[in-house]
Amino acid sequence: MRAHYLQHAEFEGLGMIEHWLHSKGYEISCSRMYAGDPLPALDEFDVLIIMGGPMSANDEAQLPWLHSEKAFIRAALTADKVILGICLGAQLIAASLGQAVYPNREREIGWFPVRGSTHQNGAAFHFPPRLPVLHWHGETFDLPHGAVLLASSEVCRNQAFQLGRSVIGLQFHLEANRQLLDQFVTAEAASLVPSEWVQSAEHILQVDDSTLASTTDLLDRLLHYLTEGK
Repeated sequence: MRAHYLQHAEFEGLGMIEHWLHSKGYEISCSRMYAGDPLPALDEFDVLIIMGGPMSANDEAQLPWLHSEKAFIRAALTADKVILGICLGAQLIAASLGQAVYPNREREIGWFPVRGSTHQNGAAFHFPPRLPVLHWHGETFDLPHGAVLLASSEVCRNQAFQLGRSVIGLQFHLEANRQLLDQFVTAEAASLVPSEWVQSAEHILQVDDSTLASTTDLLDRLLHYLTEGK
């Protein structure tokens, strides 16, 4: 099996996703969108992972490659690829399907809980009733038509969604490990002006091992769900 990921910033790599892919024997390739790497042909991968990034999905004037990336994501959706979008990646899935991306009512940065939807389809992936996860976003999006809402937080309704059997978008970062946390707080230090929904770098880095283990376990289950039978 072959996994390809779209990277939008040097500091936002695969994190724990890479560990899972290696453990399952995947070949891994990457397009560094910020560096001008080419996009692959659709027959060159089975799983597409769209990472986060500090830019907006609306920044096509400043970053023309976003237009090409959205067209590529639409083509991958039409080709029925397994797709996981994370933070900006989830927003790009929504934008590629014609949905709006816009500022959330609060910037949400740090470890805050998401709650699994109590009204989700029985066939969809199930999130736990409550789990602290890493957030790092200032924007949100409208759900794509036909999407199932999987999880919400107190200040952002559309935290996770599913399209069909093989596409999931997450507004948050289940892939976070301690190395990724260090990279985030260093690269995005200017964003960390503490407020009710923005934690300090110290607070973010002091997350306990059990929380990281819980988010990694959920990521493992989600990736298994997406790739099962593929």
